[in-house]
Amino acid sequence: MAKTITKTRSPKSAARGRTVAKPKPKPKPKLMPKTKAKALKKAVPSRTARASAKARAAPRRLRRPIKVESATPAEARPIPADVPSYDQLPIREGAPAGAAWGVFGDDDQLGTINLLTPERVIQAADFVHSGRVFALNLPIDIPDPPLFKRGKHRHEIKQLAGYILDDYLDNFYPQASSQWDALSHVKHPRLGAYNGIADSDITGYGGSKLGIDNLARRGIAGRGILADVARYYERQGKQLDCATNDVVPLEDLLATLEAQGTKMWPGDVLLVRVGWTKAYRAMSEEQKSELARETKSPGIEGSQRTARWLWEQHFAAVASDSPGLEAIPPPNVSDFMEANDLLHFHMLSFFGMPIGEMWNLEELADDCANDNRYEFFFTSAPLNIPGGIGSPPNALAIK
Repeated sequence: MAKTITKTRSPKSAARGRTVAKPKPKPKPKLMPKTKAKALKKAVPSRTARASAKARAAPRRLRRPIKVESATPAEARPIPADVPSYDQLPIREGAPAGAAWGVFGDDDQLGTINLLTPERVIQAADFVHSGRVFALNLPIDIPDPPLFKRGKHRHEIKQLAGYILDDYLDNFYPQASSQWDALSHVKHPRLGAYNGIADSDITGYGGSKLGIDNLARRGIAGRGILADVARYYERQGKQLDCATNDVVPLEDLLATLEAQGTKMWPGDVLLVRVGWTKAYRAMSEEQKSELARETKSPGIEGSQRTARWLWEQHFAAVASDSPGLEAIPPPNVSDFMEANDLLHFHMLSFFGMPIGEMWNLEELADDCANDNRYEFFFTSAPLNIPGGIGSPPNALAIK
């Protein structure tokens, strides 16, 4: 019997008058029996299984270990084995007791800045977390009038053309405001300058030794830590009189660091806040003038035991917001020549450890108190003055 084919028209075909045959339905695929499917699955592994097997068969490639230094270790880093203890000084025959002459080389002019090795600079970068930056220079016209009988600079602006300005400083004292002391700034009155360098080699001009240009050419970068003594005293109900030469005993400096939970590493730049710049800005004009006539300022204890502690921690440098780091003038000493325990003698002349003074630490101190982190990345670029005796620090703390 002949099959009957049913024809239908699509809308387009109907419009053209043609008839289209209805397509036959596709036959449904025959399903494989479940038992046979299971057997086939065992025999032919899946693509994922094949890849796993291949990975197991191939020899494993060992990754090179990555050395990672913890940014906040539980303990301070060990003192470098090649740096002698204080009791082992001096190492050079004929050098004064407690002098580090020759430790960094017989011709060295950098002193403890040598402790800022590339490895330590890399480690210091671990302390940048928030990206907040704190400039540590005061304006160059503070204090006003200048202290220690220094002159006041004059800032002149010149118009070179209708659209060009230039300026210059006259009577500028690089140590009149925030400053670094170069190693040539103070020598021991009887025992001489750092590393035994002769007076004839320290002229203050081009070719002069121990000038600030040594630090400027090298640059200073590493880990900085803040000891906020002023805030520690406030919490203890104490306060320094910033118009006097009050002394911060070594025990109080240590207690400050302990209360903050601050660990010290070799090569650290230690910043000590006693609250002087904040107090100075709040003084009347009469008080500032009196301070300029007879400069007195509080500071840390100037003694051999403080010097010993500073050396044993192997700080690269130490700075403060006070005009002298140590209490000035030294208590119970009428003549600087009699003060054998001046930190300036120990640090600049014996250790080659730069001293910073009159730094602006207020904003940094507030931030450290807020996040309870007193460590940061520190940089400083002094002016490159050939043979210079000091310079603004141009220092930054980066958290």
